[in-house]
Amino acid sequence: MATVALAFSGGLDTTVCVPLLKEEYGYDEVIGVNVDVGQPTEEFDEAEETAEALGLDLHVVDAKEEFAELCFDAVKTNATYQGYPLGTALARPVIAEAILGVAEAEGCDAIAHGCTGKGNDQLRFEAVWRGSDLEVIAPVRELGLTREWEIEYAAEKDLPVEAGDGGVWSIDENIWSRAVEGGKLEDPNYEPPEDIYEWTAEPEGETTIEVAFEEGVPVAVDGEAMDPVPLIQHLNEYAGSYGIGRTDVMEDRMLGLKVRENYEHPAATVLLTAHRALEDLVLTKNERSFKQGIEQEWSEKAYQGLVFAPVVDALDAFVDETQDVVTGTATVKVSGGNCRVVARDSEYAVYSEEMASFNTEDVAGIAQEDATGVAKYHGLQERLANDVAAGVERPELATDGSGDDGTDE
Repeated sequence: MATVALAFSGGLDTTVCVPLLKEEYGYDEVIGVNVDVGQPTEEFDEAEETAEALGLDLHVVDAKEEFAELCFDAVKTNATYQGYPLGTALARPVIAEAILGVAEAEGCDAIAHGCTGKGNDQLRFEAVWRGSDLEVIAPVRELGLTREWEIEYAAEKDLPVEAGDGGVWSIDENIWSRAVEGGKLEDPNYEPPEDIYEWTAEPEGETTIEVAFEEGVPVAVDGEAMDPVPLIQHLNEYAGSYGIGRTDVMEDRMLGLKVRENYEHPAATVLLTAHRALEDLVLTKNERSFKQGIEQEWSEKAYQGLVFAPVVDALDAFVDETQDVVTGTATVKVSGGNCRVVARDSEYAVYSEEMASFNTEDVAGIAQEDATGVAKYHGLQERLANDVAAGVERPELATDGSGDDGTDE
């Protein structure tokens, strides 16, 4: 008996996939898999009700802790894509791995998703699944299905779905971010109404939030130690109540399409802001500079759903090495929808208040006048290049007055 595991959310796309996998692909049994990365409880209730109505065996996998761990890897890497914290992109490989685990445990012959051929998620799922021996099936993409066709098909088959997408907006939510798209939001010139937001209030009021880190990992908020999942959930609620973490962006997808996305990510905004501030205190200039390139590459691979790629392991190795000293606290002020650092502290600070003070004459035995020679040489090539470009006759290089022409003998 041929069996296929289906990534099942209970929405229109995945619901119509259940009979199609039997009718069009010849599978005898379809197993549904739903992975919990922090979606609202009602989504699971709806998925279970739909699965029951379809007679579908539904497996629900709790992967919130695995996902939170990956989110904290993103914090250590200061990972963002085109100005916003990664959320959906980080969740997809975790979901894909969990579904693959069920498929293999149940002895399935194939694995399927309900993604279209226009989005990123098809690539993120399949990047994980195609490393297995299972056949990969994408009915919506392969059969060229449209939303209108699916609605008509669902009505014809009396499938348990409601008028398409069940709402005005297309929403993807996990513990790290909430993405809203579709409907009138597809017009870049349309100003989103306040009701698209659920995690963040209209920005008002202000407060400070202290985040403690150990080796780059957030471990406490305002002095209270927390595990990763509750820490993220607490900051989403607390910082979100001050309007923190809204992003409206024109996003470039992997397939070349440009789309308008609206995101909410209060916890991610606070943690990324605090983490960068602490790194600024404890890392050297060269470490900070080089790490920016690492962060960019990591973020691109994460957006593509390739967080399990060998190159990401190598990038992680560098990041983890830098995080040995990222232990301490950073305090951010949230006000008017903005989040900015106002204080930071670490025993590993590459900083000396005495050296930096304007009231200190010397620095570690180095007199201020010792910098004169450095100042003379600083910008020398640029000055010479500007003279050449301007056609200015260059003066002879100054000597030390001893008559030595500066050549070695």
